[in-house]
Amino acid sequence: MVSKAIDRPSFFARARQKPFRGRLTQRQVEGVSAILDGWRQRTGDDGAEAGRRELAYVLATAFHETAATMQPVRETLARTDADAIRKLDAAFAAGRLGSVRTPYWRRDGEGKCWLGRGLVQLTHRRNYEVMSEVTGVDLVADPGRAMEMDVSVAILIEGMRRGSFTGHRLEDYFGPGREDWVGARRIINGRDRADLVAGHAREFARALGC
Repeated sequence: MVSKAIDRPSFFARARQKPFRGRLTQRQVEGVSAILDGWRQRTGDDGAEAGRRELAYVLATAFHETAATMQPVRETLARTDADAIRKLDAAFAAGRLGSVRTPYWRRDGEGKCWLGRGLVQLTHRRNYEVMSEVTGVDLVADPGRAMEMDVSVAILIEGMRRGSFTGHRLEDYFGPGREDWVGARRIINGRDRADLVAGHAREFARALGC
């Protein structure tokens, strides 16, 4: 049986209302479309309901991690690495980054910084090394490439499918008769904002026709 492909006009009409609150910019449409294209290319099909729930959670993750822009962003939404470093240093000095023990965003001996970038905030050199292997792009040589849309889409989708970020994978939470919208946050960041992201994911799922 051939699964029915996503009806994109219908999907965007629904998603415009929730979670995008009645308005979609061209940049948001482009970002969402890039994720939909990347998902289809990597899974071979976007019609099965279980797969659509996984896709909904991927979209919700990007929605949350990019402050709804659906474009690759730097941590703190800074325009440059230098600005992001300055903002993170200020937050660290003020004690607003309680769980952070080492300022990972500061430049290393080679002048590179491993701050959060992309559709999902990739941080720390080790994670850049892992995603270099996954994507086939040398992110250690040039961590800034995580800001390229095609690279960022690959990091987002493959990282979540393979469990590259925390060891937890999409299939751990979604499958036949199984959907754990709240627990799936462990794929990215433990329980941080788990209920919020779950709410976005359910809205994307409805837009996808789940």
